[in-house]
Amino acid sequence: MKRIQRNPDILWREEDDAVEEANSLLESGGAADEIGTAILFSDGTMVTLNILGTEIWKRCEGMTVDEIIAELLQEFDVEEPVLRSDVAAFLNELEEKRYIKYV
Repeated sequence: MKRIQRNPDILWREEDDAVEEANSLLESGGAADEIGTAILFSDGTMVTLNILGTEIWKRCEGMTVDEIIAELLQEFDVEEPVLRSDVAAFLNELEEKRYIKYV
């Protein structure tokens, strides 16, 4: 299976306070999908990622899709088919924008 590689030209940073806030909400049973926990910069464009997007992005350094899903299933309370669909959609979007590639 192909491994995912981030485009080295994409600059990014994780927002520590936002990650802490999102994790607190998730631990208390709340929704954290509207909290921007990372920012990607490319060609003058800025993209904000929520907690799931951030965790997927952080794993786009040589992991396969199945490896990413296996790790995320340990971290998030979500059913595998739902997670698999969300991860696939997000990775497709990143690939279309040339933020990642499969090697």
